[in-house]
Amino acid sequence: MAETHVLFVEDDDVIREATTLALERDGFVVTAMPDGLSGLESFRADRPDIALLDVMVPGMDGVSLCRRIRDESTVPVIMLSARADSIDVVLGLEAGADDYVTKPFDGSVLVARIRAVLRRFGHAGGPNGGGGADDDADGERGVLTFGELEVDTEGMEVRKAGAPVALTPTEMRLLLEFSSAPGTVLSRDRLLERVWDYDWGGDTRVVDVHVQRLRTKIGQDRIETVRGFGYKLKA
Repeated sequence: MAETHVLFVEDDDVIREATTLALERDGFVVTAMPDGLSGLESFRADRPDIALLDVMVPGMDGVSLCRRIRDESTVPVIMLSARADSIDVVLGLEAGADDYVTKPFDGSVLVARIRAVLRRFGHAGGPNGGGGADDDADGERGVLTFGELEVDTEGMEVRKAGAPVALTPTEMRLLLEFSSAPGTVLSRDRLLERVWDYDWGGDTRVVDVHVQRLRTKIGQDRIETVRGFGYKLKA
């Protein structure tokens, strides 16, 4: 089995070295960089499997680096923030990050979050392990149709009015979860569990920002907010 290559961008020498050692003990190959510019260069040269980006790094901050990475790749990104501040969290997620971890963090927690993200990205089927997606809306195996939106659950492709829609793997899993139960209200906690692999209560801002990102791509009115309960895909 190939080793997982992690790009880790962190300007604090102690945190960078300690976290690198902890990740290497768990079998990851780590390239650690002290600033955003060197992090971008390393990303382009090495094409890692996942990127861990501290929000506050010199040269190019983590949010800007995340945007640059997302312009070029769908590689999973986890943001690291010294604060659970809403601005830090939301900016990182809006830039295209898939998850975030607040510092100080326990090494085992970080490893668990990395593995959860990697499981999502390496999963070939939908959130239900490939089940439930074959009950097509238009009779074509594996293709669900909602108005002008088509979701190919086998080819992992989405089209809107015939044009392809580029989704990150996290956005795709989120859409698959919605499309497996159109018209059904899905709570944020259920989405955290099914899409983000959280088996404990997580930060629902992760869900809210990803839903908004998904709306901008498939149509703002396609996913409806049910206040106090969650979201549903309009059938």
